[in-house]
Amino acid sequence: MLSIEGVITAEGLVRARGIRYATASRFAEPTPVPWDGARPSERGPACPQPPSALAALVGNSVEGLSFDEHCQVLSVTAPADASGLPVMVWFHGGAYVTGSGESTKYEASLLASEGVVVVSVSYRLGVFGYLRDDLGLLDQLTALRWVRDNIASFGGDPANVTAFGQSAGADSVYALMLTDTEGLFRRAILQSAPLGTRSPERAEMTAALRAALSVDGATSVEDVLAAQVAAVAEVGPKFAPSGGMPFAPELGSVDLSAVAPRVELLVGHTADDGSPYVPSREHWEAVTELVFAGGARELAQDWAVAGGQVATYRFTWAPADAPLGSCHCMELPFLFDPDGWLGAGMLAGEEPDPVLAKTIRGVWAGFARNGMDALPSRSLEFGG
Repeated sequence: MLSIEGVITAEGLVRARGIRYATASRFAEPTPVPWDGARPSERGPACPQPPSALAALVGNSVEGLSFDEHCQVLSVTAPADASGLPVMVWFHGGAYVTGSGESTKYEASLLASEGVVVVSVSYRLGVFGYLRDDLGLLDQLTALRWVRDNIASFGGDPANVTAFGQSAGADSVYALMLTDTEGLFRRAILQSAPLGTRSPERAEMTAALRAALSVDGATSVEDVLAAQVAAVAEVGPKFAPSGGMPFAPELGSVDLSAVAPRVELLVGHTADDGSPYVPSREHWEAVTELVFAGGARELAQDWAVAGGQVATYRFTWAPADAPLGSCHCMELPFLFDPDGWLGAGMLAGEEPDPVLAKTIRGVWAGFARNGMDALPSRSLEFGG
């Protein structure tokens, strides 16, 4: 048993927060930081960022956190008696401009209690991470190497790693699948990946953003963020739907034949993913299909054709008085500890159904443990 004072929780879990896995100067590639075995209990910093466009819906995802460009940290939650358990590495969403893996919204006690080791990763965002050379993606790859090299100390199996994420975090996992040449994970879960924003015009949009942004290593953080907001407002509308997520890894042409046979995939979305982004039900159904549902369906089909094993899911639960139905992010309070989601506008005063939440955590953990063999179906529905 790992008995470290101040880290063992009342639930019998080891929780280590804000472990630094890399460091980097502005606009430079990350340098791995060797782990010294320390298991700190304080949350690490979030990347500097503007306010979230979805704050009214989900709440403040960075409340109580400090901000620092040197945000390459991760947190681990594991059963105290863990030994050889499957590992789940979480990449947060936020359109590549907001959020943090250190957020209380991603508290993973209940998920870890399903018999898995959970790692939550923070990485550079916006201009800091994706204006040049996809540095945020390099941060994420460095974090996965940290997991490979160190997770056994927490009772995790480095040969049984699942990468999972939601929204931009799911898009990150998609990019990681296509760029990981080291076999850093064997399974992937994509939750509401905005794959419909991945159009051929993304390279042109990135070039336009670079032209509109005049920042360097000496520009203050405040001025970088102000310039980022102004550039996105100017450039984004010219490149819909890609402009809805202007910062993201550039992947070029995609060939799934090399990756699909070695990575088992679970991919899906919420029934009304598009509702926060448009004013009417007619339009939100169209956005759900264009940005989220259609891309998930097509990826699943292409994955199977390329020789991979794949399952899909659809999340339909919504509160009785939900203003936006089963909207983007609605599954997250079911996967992570619900206390972090109290007061979220999307829940309309209701609490997540605990039975459904237990089911979802069990399915996710089971998939991480045994892949497709653990799933009750290759086409899953989660609703109330």
